[in-house]
Amino acid sequence: MQILVFNCGSSSLSYKLFNGETPEALHIVSAGKAHRVGVTSDEAAFIEHRYGTEQVRLVTPIPDHLQAATLVFDFVRSRGLTVEAIGHRFVHGGTIFGRSTQLNPETLPMLERCLPLAPLHNPNSMAVIHAAFNAYPGVPEYVTFDTAFHATLPPEASTYALPHAIVERYGFRKYGFHGLSYQSVMESTARYLDHDLEGLKIVACHLGTGGASAAAIRDGQSIETTMGYSPLPGLIMSTRSGDLDPTIVLELCAQHGYTPEQVTHMLNHESGLLGISGFSSDIRDILRRRDEQGDARAALAFAAYSHRLKLALGGLIAVLGGLDVLIFTDDVGLKVPEVRAAACAGMDWCGIRLDPEKNGAAHGETIAEIGADRVRVLVIPNDEEGIIAAEGLRLLGQAG
Repeated sequence: MQILVFNCGSSSLSYKLFNGETPEALHIVSAGKAHRVGVTSDEAAFIEHRYGTEQVRLVTPIPDHLQAATLVFDFVRSRGLTVEAIGHRFVHGGTIFGRSTQLNPETLPMLERCLPLAPLHNPNSMAVIHAAFNAYPGVPEYVTFDTAFHATLPPEASTYALPHAIVERYGFRKYGFHGLSYQSVMESTARYLDHDLEGLKIVACHLGTGGASAAAIRDGQSIETTMGYSPLPGLIMSTRSGDLDPTIVLELCAQHGYTPEQVTHMLNHESGLLGISGFSSDIRDILRRRDEQGDARAALAFAAYSHRLKLALGGLIAVLGGLDVLIFTDDVGLKVPEVRAAACAGMDWCGIRLDPEKNGAAHGETIAEIGADRVRVLVIPNDEEGIIAAEGLRLLGQAG
Protein backbone atom coordinates (compact mmCIF):
# COMPACT_ATOMS: atom_id res chain seq x y z
CA MET A 1 0.00 0.00 0.00
CA GLN A 2 1.36 3.42 -0.94
CA ILE A 3 0.62 6.01 1.77
CA LEU A 4 1.39 9.71 1.36
CA VAL A 5 1.98 11.30 4.76
CA PHE A 6 1.83 15.04 5.48
CA ASN A 7 3.36 16.57 8.59
CA CYS A 8 2.49 20.24 8.98
CA GLY A 9 4.66 22.20 11.38
CA SER A 10 3.94 25.83 12.13
CA SER A 11 6.53 26.96 9.55
CA SER A 12 7.30 23.80 7.61
CA LEU A 13 5.66 20.92 5.77
CA SER A 14 7.30 17.51 5.57
CA TYR A 15 6.03 14.65 3.47
CA LYS A 16 6.93 11.04 2.78
CA LEU A 17 5.44 8.52 0.39
CA PHE A 18 5.69 5.03 1.91
CA ASN A 19 5.12 1.62 0.39
CA GLY A 20 4.50 -1.55 2.39
CA GLU A 21 1.89 -3.91 3.75
CA THR A 22 3.05 -4.03 7.39
CA PRO A 23 4.66 -1.41 9.66
CA GLU A 24 7.93 -3.37 9.68
CA ALA A 25 8.04 -3.53 5.89
CA LEU A 26 7.36 0.15 5.20
CA HIS A 27 9.97 1.86 3.06
CA ILE A 28 10.22 5.39 1.68
CA VAL A 29 9.52 5.90 -2.02
CA SER A 30 9.82 9.69 -2.02
CA ALA A 31 10.25 12.37 0.64
CA GLY A 32 10.80 16.07 1.06
CA LYS A 33 10.24 19.18 3.10
CA ALA A 34 9.11 22.75 2.55
CA HIS A 35 11.09 25.20 4.66
CA ARG A 36 10.27 28.71 5.94
CA VAL A 37 6.60 28.40 5.06
CA GLY A 38 4.87 31.73 5.64
CA VAL A 39 7.59 33.14 7.91
CA THR A 40 9.82 36.20 8.05
CA SER A 41 13.43 35.17 7.50
CA ASP A 42 16.74 36.40 6.10
CA GLU A 43 16.68 33.50 3.64
CA ALA A 44 14.19 32.51 0.96
CA ALA A 45 11.65 29.73 1.32
CA PHE A 46 12.38 26.49 -0.52
CA ILE A 47 11.18 22.92 -0.94
CA GLU A 48 13.34 19.85 -1.36
CA HIS A 49 12.34 16.49 -2.85
CA ARG A 50 14.06 13.10 -2.85
CA TYR A 51 13.07 10.25 -5.17
CA GLY A 52 15.49 7.39 -5.65
CA THR A 53 18.83 8.96 -6.57
CA GLU A 54 17.13 12.20 -7.62
CA GLN A 55 17.36 15.23 -5.34
CA VAL A 56 15.55 18.47 -6.20
CA ARG A 57 15.76 21.81 -4.39
CA LEU A 58 13.36 24.51 -5.53
CA VAL A 59 13.65 28.05 -4.16
CA THR A 60 10.21 29.61 -4.46
CA PRO A 61 7.78 31.68 -2.42
CA ILE A 62 5.74 29.43 -0.10
CA PRO A 63 3.26 31.77 1.59
CA ASP A 64 1.22 29.02 3.25
CA HIS A 65 0.84 25.28 3.72
CA LEU A 66 -1.69 25.02 0.92
CA GLN A 67 0.97 26.15 -1.55
CA ALA A 68 3.48 23.76 0.01
CA ALA A 69 1.05 20.85 -0.43
CA THR A 70 0.41 21.88 -4.03
CA LEU A 71 4.14 21.70 -4.74
CA VAL A 72 4.19 18.18 -3.26
CA PHE A 73 1.25 17.04 -5.39
CA ASP A 74 2.96 18.45 -8.49
CA PHE A 75 6.17 16.54 -7.77
CA VAL A 76 4.46 13.24 -6.93
CA ARG A 77 2.36 13.38 -10.09
CA SER A 78 5.27 14.41 -12.28
CA ARG A 79 7.08 11.21 -11.28
CA GLY A 80 4.05 9.04 -11.96
CA LEU A 81 3.77 7.87 -8.35
CA THR A 82 0.60 6.21 -7.08
CA VAL A 83 -1.14 7.33 -3.87
CA GLU A 84 -3.54 4.85 -2.23
CA ALA A 85 -4.05 6.57 1.14
CA ILE A 86 -3.16 9.90 2.72
CA GLY A 87 -2.29 10.43 6.38
CA HIS A 88 -2.03 13.70 8.27
CA ARG A 89 -0.53 14.85 11.54
CA PHE A 90 -3.12 16.83 13.47
CA VAL A 91 -1.72 18.59 16.50
CA HIS A 92 -4.72 18.93 18.80
CA GLY A 93 -7.79 16.72 18.98
CA GLY A 94 -8.97 18.09 22.33
CA THR A 95 -11.47 15.90 24.14
CA ILE A 96 -13.15 15.01 20.83
CA PHE A 97 -10.42 12.73 19.45
CA GLY A 98 -8.38 10.44 21.64
CA ARG A 99 -7.01 8.28 18.83
CA SER A 100 -6.41 8.23 15.09
CA THR A 101 -9.47 8.39 12.89
CA GLN A 102 -10.43 8.06 9.24
CA LEU A 103 -11.86 11.17 7.63
CA ASN A 104 -15.40 11.10 6.29
CA PRO A 105 -18.50 13.34 6.26
CA GLU A 106 -19.12 12.52 9.93
CA THR A 107 -15.63 13.11 11.30
CA LEU A 108 -14.67 16.17 9.23
CA PRO A 109 -17.10 18.54 11.02
CA MET A 110 -15.80 17.24 14.36
CA LEU A 111 -12.27 17.99 13.22
CA GLU A 112 -13.30 21.52 12.27
CA ARG A 113 -14.32 22.08 15.89
CA CYS A 114 -10.70 21.48 16.92
CA LEU A 115 -9.24 24.28 14.79
CA PRO A 116 -9.13 26.96 17.54
CA LEU A 117 -7.24 24.63 19.91
CA ALA A 118 -3.97 24.98 17.97
CA PRO A 119 -4.24 28.11 15.80
CA LEU A 120 -0.72 27.78 14.36
CA HIS A 121 -1.16 24.14 13.32
CA ASN A 122 -4.69 22.80 13.05
CA PRO A 123 -5.87 25.25 10.36
CA ASN A 124 -2.76 24.48 8.28
CA SER A 125 -3.41 20.75 8.52
CA MET A 126 -7.07 21.25 7.64
CA ALA A 127 -6.13 23.25 4.53
CA VAL A 128 -3.86 20.40 3.40
CA ILE A 129 -6.60 17.84 4.15
CA HIS A 130 -9.05 19.64 1.88
CA ALA A 131 -6.37 20.12 -0.80
CA ALA A 132 -5.68 16.37 -0.71
CA PHE A 133 -9.38 15.56 -1.09
CA ASN A 134 -9.43 17.74 -4.20
CA ALA A 135 -6.16 16.38 -5.60
CA TYR A 136 -7.00 12.72 -4.95
CA PRO A 137 -10.78 12.32 -4.81
CA GLY A 138 -11.84 8.94 -3.48
CA VAL A 139 -8.49 8.17 -1.83
CA PRO A 140 -9.00 7.46 1.91
CA GLU A 141 -7.56 10.01 4.33
CA TYR A 142 -6.94 9.76 8.06
CA VAL A 143 -5.46 11.82 10.89
CA THR A 144 -3.23 11.01 13.85
CA PHE A 145 -3.00 13.26 16.89
CA ASP A 146 0.04 14.71 18.65
CA THR A 147 -1.65 14.64 22.04
CA ALA A 148 -1.99 10.84 22.35
CA PHE A 149 1.56 10.20 23.68
CA HIS A 150 0.89 12.40 26.70
CA ALA A 151 -2.28 10.58 27.76
CA THR A 152 -0.12 9.06 30.53
CA LEU A 153 0.41 12.41 32.28
CA PRO A 154 -0.54 11.94 35.95
CA PRO A 155 -3.33 14.17 37.36
CA GLU A 156 -0.86 16.30 39.31
CA ALA A 157 0.85 17.19 36.02
CA SER A 158 -2.23 17.61 33.83
CA THR A 159 -4.44 19.54 36.27
CA TYR A 160 -4.63 23.34 36.21
CA ALA A 161 -5.19 25.18 39.48
CA LEU A 162 -8.52 26.67 38.38
CA PRO A 163 -11.95 26.31 39.99
CA HIS A 164 -13.02 22.71 39.60
CA ALA A 165 -16.34 23.67 38.03
CA ILE A 166 -14.57 25.67 35.31
CA VAL A 167 -12.19 22.82 34.54
CA GLU A 168 -15.06 20.34 34.33
CA ARG A 169 -17.22 22.58 32.17
CA TYR A 170 -14.62 23.55 29.58
CA GLY A 171 -12.18 20.64 29.66
CA PHE A 172 -9.14 22.73 30.60
CA ARG A 173 -6.13 20.49 31.21
CA LYS A 174 -2.57 20.00 30.04
CA TYR A 175 -2.57 17.92 26.86
CA GLY A 176 1.05 18.13 25.69
CA PHE A 177 2.18 18.00 22.07
CA HIS A 178 4.86 16.69 19.70
CA GLY A 179 3.74 13.22 20.78
CA LEU A 180 4.49 11.60 17.42
CA SER A 181 8.05 12.90 17.60
CA TYR A 182 8.51 11.62 21.15
CA GLN A 183 7.08 8.23 20.24
CA SER A 184 9.49 8.01 17.31
CA VAL A 185 12.62 8.88 19.30
CA MET A 186 11.63 6.53 22.12
CA GLU A 187 11.55 3.63 19.67
CA SER A 188 14.91 4.74 18.24
CA THR A 189 16.40 5.10 21.73
CA ALA A 190 15.43 1.56 22.72
CA ARG A 191 16.99 0.18 19.55
CA TYR A 192 20.17 2.26 19.83
CA LEU A 193 20.78 1.46 23.50
CA ASP A 194 19.64 -2.15 23.00
CA HIS A 195 17.77 -1.60 26.24
CA ASP A 196 14.13 -1.75 27.19
CA LEU A 197 12.82 1.67 28.24
CA GLU A 198 11.69 0.22 31.56
CA GLY A 199 13.69 1.83 34.36
CA LEU A 200 15.11 4.66 32.23
CA LYS A 201 14.68 8.33 33.12
CA ILE A 202 14.70 10.35 29.90
CA VAL A 203 14.29 14.01 28.97
CA ALA A 204 13.59 14.55 25.27
CA CYS A 205 13.82 17.99 23.66
CA HIS A 206 11.87 18.52 20.45
CA LEU A 207 13.36 21.75 19.13
CA GLY A 208 11.86 22.71 15.79
CA THR A 209 12.13 25.74 13.55
CA GLY A 210 8.52 26.45 14.52
CA GLY A 211 7.50 24.80 17.78
CA ALA A 212 9.62 23.51 20.63
CA SER A 213 8.91 21.47 23.74
CA ALA A 214 10.55 19.12 26.19
CA ALA A 215 9.18 16.10 28.03
CA ALA A 216 10.06 13.98 31.05
CA ILE A 217 9.67 10.31 30.16
CA ARG A 218 9.87 7.49 32.69
CA ASP A 219 9.67 3.84 31.62
CA GLY A 220 8.78 5.06 28.12
CA GLN A 221 5.77 7.07 29.31
CA SER A 222 5.31 10.82 29.48
CA ILE A 223 4.98 12.16 33.03
CA GLU A 224 5.51 15.89 32.36
CA THR A 225 5.92 18.22 29.39
CA THR A 226 6.34 21.93 28.75
CA MET A 227 3.37 22.55 26.46
CA GLY A 228 -0.12 22.62 27.91
CA TYR A 229 -3.74 23.05 26.89
CA SER A 230 -2.41 24.52 23.66
CA PRO A 231 1.03 24.48 21.95
CA LEU A 232 1.66 28.08 23.10
CA PRO A 233 3.19 27.72 26.60
CA GLY A 234 6.57 26.42 27.68
CA LEU A 235 9.78 27.12 25.77
CA ILE A 236 10.46 30.22 23.71
CA MET A 237 9.71 29.28 20.09
CA SER A 238 10.11 30.85 16.67
CA THR A 239 7.07 33.14 16.84
CA ARG A 240 5.38 31.88 20.03
CA SER A 241 6.02 33.48 23.38
CA GLY A 242 6.13 30.36 25.51
CA ASP A 243 5.38 30.85 29.20
CA LEU A 244 3.95 34.26 29.99
CA ASP A 245 2.40 35.95 33.02
CA PRO A 246 -1.35 35.89 32.22
CA THR A 247 -1.66 39.35 33.77
CA ILE A 248 0.04 40.74 30.65
CA VAL A 249 -2.79 39.38 28.50
CA LEU A 250 -5.40 40.80 30.86
CA GLU A 251 -3.76 44.24 30.85
CA LEU A 252 -3.42 44.33 27.07
CA CYS A 253 -7.14 43.64 26.71
CA ALA A 254 -8.56 45.55 29.67
CA GLN A 255 -6.29 48.59 29.78
CA HIS A 256 -4.66 48.99 26.38
CA GLY A 257 -7.50 48.27 23.99
CA TYR A 258 -6.29 45.04 22.40
CA THR A 259 -8.90 42.50 21.38
CA PRO A 260 -8.51 38.81 22.32
CA GLU A 261 -7.97 38.08 18.62
CA GLN A 262 -5.14 40.61 18.41
CA VAL A 263 -3.43 39.21 21.50
CA THR A 264 -3.82 35.65 20.23
CA HIS A 265 -2.17 36.65 16.95
CA MET A 266 0.59 38.49 18.79
CA LEU A 267 1.45 35.60 21.09
CA ASN A 268 1.42 33.01 18.29
CA HIS A 269 2.77 34.91 15.28
CA GLU A 270 4.74 37.96 16.47
CA SER A 271 6.49 36.83 19.65
CA GLY A 272 9.23 34.34 20.54
CA LEU A 273 12.52 34.70 18.68
CA LEU A 274 10.93 37.03 16.13
CA GLY A 275 9.56 39.28 18.86
CA ILE A 276 12.87 39.58 20.72
CA SER A 277 15.19 39.82 17.71
CA GLY A 278 12.92 42.00 15.59
CA PHE A 279 14.13 40.51 12.30
CA SER A 280 13.83 36.71 12.14
CA SER A 281 12.09 33.72 13.67
CA ASP A 282 14.90 31.34 12.68
CA ILE A 283 17.54 30.62 15.34
CA ARG A 284 20.14 30.10 12.59
CA ASP A 285 19.60 33.64 11.25
CA ILE A 286 19.85 34.94 14.79
CA LEU A 287 23.16 33.17 15.44
CA ARG A 288 24.63 34.53 12.19
CA ARG A 289 23.54 38.10 13.01
CA ARG A 290 24.90 37.77 16.56
CA ASP A 291 28.27 36.34 15.49
CA GLU A 292 28.86 38.34 12.32
CA GLN A 293 27.40 41.72 13.31
CA GLY A 294 27.37 41.65 17.09
CA ASP A 295 23.64 42.43 17.05
CA ALA A 296 22.52 42.93 20.67
CA ARG A 297 18.92 41.89 20.11
CA ALA A 298 20.04 38.75 18.31
CA ALA A 299 22.32 37.93 21.25
CA LEU A 300 19.44 38.48 23.68
CA ALA A 301 17.10 36.29 21.64
CA PHE A 302 19.57 33.39 21.69
CA ALA A 303 20.34 33.87 25.38
CA ALA A 304 16.65 33.96 26.33
CA TYR A 305 15.88 30.89 24.20
CA SER A 306 18.73 28.95 25.82
CA HIS A 307 17.84 30.13 29.33
CA ARG A 308 14.24 28.96 29.01
CA LEU A 309 15.38 25.59 27.71
CA LYS A 310 17.83 25.13 30.58
CA LEU A 311 15.13 26.15 33.06
CA ALA A 312 12.82 23.47 31.63
CA LEU A 313 15.55 20.82 31.77
CA GLY A 314 16.12 21.46 35.46
CA GLY A 315 12.44 21.10 36.29
CA LEU A 316 11.96 17.95 34.23
CA ILE A 317 15.04 16.31 35.76
CA ALA A 318 13.71 17.15 39.23
CA VAL A 319 10.33 15.55 38.43
CA LEU A 320 12.10 12.41 37.21
CA GLY A 321 14.36 12.31 40.27
CA GLY A 322 17.47 12.05 38.12
CA LEU A 323 18.42 11.47 34.51
CA ASP A 324 19.82 8.62 32.42
CA VAL A 325 19.36 9.91 28.87
CA LEU A 326 19.02 13.40 27.33
CA ILE A 327 17.75 13.56 23.74
CA PHE A 328 17.75 16.37 21.17
CA THR A 329 15.58 16.06 18.07
CA ASP A 330 13.89 17.97 15.24
CA ASP A 331 15.54 20.59 13.05
CA VAL A 332 17.10 22.88 15.67
CA GLY A 333 17.86 20.04 18.07
CA LEU A 334 19.50 18.07 15.26
CA LYS A 335 21.33 20.74 13.30
CA VAL A 336 22.27 23.61 15.63
CA PRO A 337 25.09 22.47 17.94
CA GLU A 338 25.23 25.91 19.58
CA VAL A 339 21.78 25.33 21.07
CA ARG A 340 22.77 21.94 22.47
CA ALA A 341 25.96 23.42 23.92
CA ALA A 342 24.13 26.31 25.58
CA ALA A 343 21.45 24.04 27.06
CA CYS A 344 24.02 21.67 28.55
CA ALA A 345 26.51 24.27 29.78
CA GLY A 346 26.89 24.18 33.56
CA MET A 347 24.83 21.00 33.90
CA ASP A 348 27.69 18.89 35.33
CA TRP A 349 25.81 18.78 38.64
CA CYS A 350 23.39 16.23 37.17
CA GLY A 351 25.84 14.31 35.00
CA ILE A 352 25.36 16.22 31.73
CA ARG A 353 28.49 17.29 29.89
CA LEU A 354 29.09 17.46 26.15
CA ASP A 355 32.09 16.40 24.12
CA PRO A 356 32.65 19.59 22.05
CA GLU A 357 34.05 17.75 19.02
CA LYS A 358 31.24 15.20 18.92
CA ASN A 359 28.65 17.92 19.43
CA GLY A 360 30.05 20.00 16.60
CA ALA A 361 30.12 17.02 14.26
CA ALA A 362 26.54 15.89 14.95
CA HIS A 363 24.11 17.29 12.38
CA GLY A 364 21.19 14.93 12.65
CA GLU A 365 21.47 12.61 9.66
CA THR A 366 22.00 9.61 11.94
CA ILE A 367 21.93 8.97 15.69
CA ALA A 368 24.95 10.52 17.37
CA GLU A 369 26.13 10.28 20.96
CA ILE A 370 27.68 13.53 22.16
CA GLY A 371 27.91 13.19 25.94
CA ALA A 372 31.11 12.98 27.99
CA ASP A 373 29.73 12.15 31.44
CA ARG A 374 27.31 9.78 33.16
CA VAL A 375 24.17 10.90 31.28
CA ARG A 376 23.88 9.54 27.72
CA VAL A 377 23.31 12.58 25.47
CA LEU A 378 21.87 11.57 22.10
CA VAL A 379 21.04 13.44 18.90
CA ILE A 380 18.27 11.38 17.29
CA PRO A 381 16.45 12.07 14.01
CA ASN A 382 12.71 11.77 14.51
CA ASP A 383 10.39 10.05 12.05
CA GLU A 384 6.89 11.30 12.76
CA GLU A 385 5.87 10.38 9.24
CA GLY A 386 6.83 6.74 9.79
CA ILE A 387 4.67 6.62 12.91
CA ILE A 388 1.76 8.13 10.94
CA ALA A 389 2.16 5.64 8.09
CA ALA A 390 2.24 2.67 10.47
CA GLU A 391 -0.87 3.97 12.18
CA GLY A 392 -2.55 4.28 8.79
CA LEU A 393 -1.92 0.61 8.03
CA ARG A 394 -3.51 -0.32 11.31
CA LEU A 395 -6.42 2.05 10.90
CA LEU A 396 -7.18 1.04 7.33
CA GLY A 397 -6.94 -2.64 8.08
CA GLN A 398 -3.74 -3.28 6.15
CA ALA A 399 -1.72 -4.50 9.13
CA GLY A 400 -3.74 -7.65 9.62
